[in-house]
Amino acid sequence: MKTYQTLLFDIDDTLLDFGAAEDLALRMLFADQEIVLTDEMKARYDLLNQGLWRSFEEGTITRDEIVNTRFSIFLKEYGKEVDGAILGKKYSSYLAEGHQRIDGALELISNLRQKYDLYIVTNGISETQYKRLHDSGLYSLFKDIFVSEDTGYQKPMKEYFDYVFARIPHFSQEKTLIIGDSLSADIRGGYTVGIDTCWFNPSMKSNNTDVIPTYQIQKLEELYQILQIELKVV
Repeated sequence: MKTYQTLLFDIDDTLLDFGAAEDLALRMLFADQEIVLTDEMKARYDLLNQGLWRSFEEGTITRDEIVNTRFSIFLKEYGKEVDGAILGKKYSSYLAEGHQRIDGALELISNLRQKYDLYIVTNGISETQYKRLHDSGLYSLFKDIFVSEDTGYQKPMKEYFDYVFARIPHFSQEKTLIIGDSLSADIRGGYTVGIDTCWFNPSMKSNNTDVIPTYQIQKLEELYQILQIELKVV
């Protein structure tokens, strides 16, 4: 087992429960529009939104295009014309209130920071991600936070990771591990730049990609075993 010094953590659905935050934000947003968000509509929105973010990861559209158009595109399918940019801002403000932690996240990070250099690597909107990290109690536990909006690039782009690595003191590629839930962003990104990867896969999804993670875990606490950490029982 390798010895690591630098651990790069994704935020959404790795440390914070994005699904719970998103669900509440969407229901509040559509309540503003006097629209009842059905399960069918939510499934359709998820499909549309995931497709847009995949395009962002591939570099074919910008973050602003996503946040300013996704709701106008979505609601147009239901015969409603809206200002996508205005709804995008409202949604971001609601989403920023969601800071529910994944089980064990705070304990894990609190323990790991005593031995490792911890950093956040995330795609998303800077203001939203910073607020969620602050409110969750995780913000102060990391040495630095790298949000795609601030870097000008995004995971899995090599340029994003080059930006991050250049800002980590005494960075060693061989001693770095990225932990995240996304095969397309976190795992592919780590593979592309030659660092080890840990796929956080709580629902045990199938990997139908050509990217094989170095490790796979179902619970965050399994990371202790990968890092060869024995916690003292008091």
